[in-house]
Amino acid sequence: MQITNAMKMVSAAKLNRAQEAITAMRPYSNKLTELLQSLSASSEGGNSKFAQKRTVQNVLVVTISSNRGLAGAFNSNIVKEVKRLSENELSDKNVDLLIIGKKAGDVLKKNMNVVNSNNEIFDALTFENVANMAEELMEDFITEKYDQILLVYNKFINAATQEVKAEQFLPILPKEEQEENQQNEVDYIFEPERDQIINELIPKTLKMQFYKAIRDSFAAEHGARMTAMHKATDNATDLKNELTLSYNKARQAAITNEILEIVGGAEALNN
Repeated sequence: MQITNAMKMVSAAKLNRAQEAITAMRPYSNKLTELLQSLSASSEGGNSKFAQKRTVQNVLVVTISSNRGLAGAFNSNIVKEVKRLSENELSDKNVDLLIIGKKAGDVLKKNMNVVNSNNEIFDALTFENVANMAEELMEDFITEKYDQILLVYNKFINAATQEVKAEQFLPILPKEEQEENQQNEVDYIFEPERDQIINELIPKTLKMQFYKAIRDSFAAEHGARMTAMHKATDNATDLKNELTLSYNKARQAAITNEILEIVGGAEALNN
């Protein structure tokens, strides 16, 4: 009980920092993604090397889990989602895995093709380190090593809730068709040239999207672990109370037996 309570306190402290980081970057990331989708829907953006649609044969699935357990169903949900994808939507494709997080990798490498892993990224979770990984993924797509790259991770909702997401990283998905009467259509004015902005903005946005996914997973991990350790502490407290009651009953029964033996011995001596 003491150990699980201490782990809950540690996760709560880490969760506060991780939650602040992902909450602060979400508006910026979402706006960049919205702009990216608008660009890729245009003729200029559609010609981008990152938006090219090819016949999907080789797929890379980037699985983001954690290096440590004791986080409830956090890691097992990722494993289930990756297996579901490989058995359904990607059943006729060549699927490779890039593992980020030791726990999911230990399970998936037994029956799936793991081409690489980077479990050390959480030791120094900075944009620069994540951007280097994103550049490698973009290079793999440009060189047609993979026709599609997917990210599978836990999205942070709150401390008690995580949502498993499987989203396409590459090629870039165009913005969904707007409804005819929708009023929030935005017409962007580009300065300098549109092509220059596209060439610089798309790689930056992809790196930010990848960084947000890992940040989401990082915050969700601490939320899941805090919740799991809270439940474990409550269960341990209940068990301790039950054992204390059982001990007191056994102790009282032993005292009663001793008193009966003393009384019985005294009566025997009197007789």
